[in-house]
Amino acid sequence: MLAQRPSRTGSGITLQALVRHGAAAGHRQTVVVGTPADDPNPGVEPLEPAQIYPLRFGEPPLGFPLPGMSDVMPYRSSRYGALTADQLTQYREAWRAHLSRVLAQAQPDVVHSHHLWLVSALLKDLCPAVPVVTHCHATGLRQMKLCPHLADDVRAGLRRNECFAALTQRQAIEIGATLEVDADRIGVVGAGYREDLFHARGRATDAGPQLLYAGKLSRSKGLPWLLDAVATLASDRPGLVLHVAGSGAGDQAAQLRQRIEIMGGRVQLHGQLDQRALAALMRQVAVFVLPSFYEGLPLVLIEALACGCRLVSTALPAVAEQLAPQLGDVLTQVSLPRLVTVDEPEPADLGAFTDALSRAIGHSLDAPALGDPALTLAAPLRRFTWRAVFERVEQLWQVAATRAGR
Repeated sequence: MLAQRPSRTGSGITLQALVRHGAAAGHRQTVVVGTPADDPNPGVEPLEPAQIYPLRFGEPPLGFPLPGMSDVMPYRSSRYGALTADQLTQYREAWRAHLSRVLAQAQPDVVHSHHLWLVSALLKDLCPAVPVVTHCHATGLRQMKLCPHLADDVRAGLRRNECFAALTQRQAIEIGATLEVDADRIGVVGAGYREDLFHARGRATDAGPQLLYAGKLSRSKGLPWLLDAVATLASDRPGLVLHVAGSGAGDQAAQLRQRIEIMGGRVQLHGQLDQRALAALMRQVAVFVLPSFYEGLPLVLIEALACGCRLVSTALPAVAEQLAPQLGDVLTQVSLPRLVTVDEPEPADLGAFTDALSRAIGHSLDAPALGDPALTLAAPLRRFTWRAVFERVEQLWQVAATRAGR
C-alpha cells in the first residue's frame, strides 16, 4: 500500500521492486496506490490491472491534487501541511472507504504499507487482526516535524502496527524513539537496485568531464548550488557538461528550469527518465552528484555506482554510515551546511558549501576511471540488490505474523 503514485519516486521504485520479487517468490499480491485523475490506471509490473486498486485525486470527492511525502514532488501535488481541516477529513475518509473495500476482497495475510504517515496510521482501525509492516522512507519522519498538528495522531496509530522496515540502523533508532516501540519490532532492510538495468556493460570508454544529477528540481536536493558549482568549474574545464534528469512542479522548479536554460549547453535537462533510460545515461557520464540536504538511503547512488560512475554526495547520515565505509575513494563526501529546518540550509554557509562541492567534483573528474564495479566492488553491491532487500523484508513479514499470532 502506497498513498502516492507507484512511480517517479524512491518509495514507488521500492514498491515495484518488492512486488516483482514477491511475484517471483510465489506470493499472491494486491496493490493499493494513490494516483492523479489524469493517470487513472497506473501499472505495477508484473501485476494485472485487476490486482491494482488506485484511489484517484483531482476529481470528486477528492478535488485537490494527490498529496506528496515531499513538499516538492516531480508532479503536481498538495502539501500535507497546507491541507485544510475539511480536506484532511475527506482524505482520511476516502482512504478508509477505499481500503475497507480492498481488504474485504483481498483478505491479505499481511499488509505492507509505505511511509510512516497518515494512511499507515489508520490501517489497524480497518484490519486489527492482520499483521501490518510499515516501510520507512525517511519522509514520514520529516512530515512529523513539518506537521506537528498531525504528528500525535500519526504516532499513536502507527504504534499499533506490528513491525517497521528501516533503511539504516540510525533510522531504526529514530523510529524506535519517535514511536516509542521496541527495537525488536524494527528491521533494517536497506534499499536496492536492479542489476538487470544498472550495470557497466557497454559503458562509454571515455566519458570526459560529464556529470549527472537525478532527482527533483528543488532547493532541498541542493540543485541550485550544484548549478553554481558547475558555473565555477566550467571556467577551467571547457568541455564540462551537467546532465539533469528529473522534473518538478511549482515556483522552485520553474526558477530552476529558467536558470538551466540560461546556462545553455553547460547543463542539459532531460526531464523525468524511466529507469532504463536513466541507466543508459549513467553509463555515459564520469561522475554522479547528489548534493541533497535530506535523504534516507539514496538508492540512486548505488545505481550510478553500478553503472561505473564515481560519486559525489553530501555527507548524509546514511551515506556516511552505510556507503562510505565500503566504497573508499570511489565516493567523495561534502559536508552539509547547517540546516535551519529539516532541509533548508543556513544562508551564511552556502558559499563554503558551493566551494566544497566544486572541489569534490573536480577531484572526482580527475580521478582514474573505475573499471567494472561488478568486479571491483562486488561485495558491497551484492548487499544492495533488490533480491537481498526482498529477503530481509520477507523475514520481517514472518516476524509480524508471529507477533500477530498468525
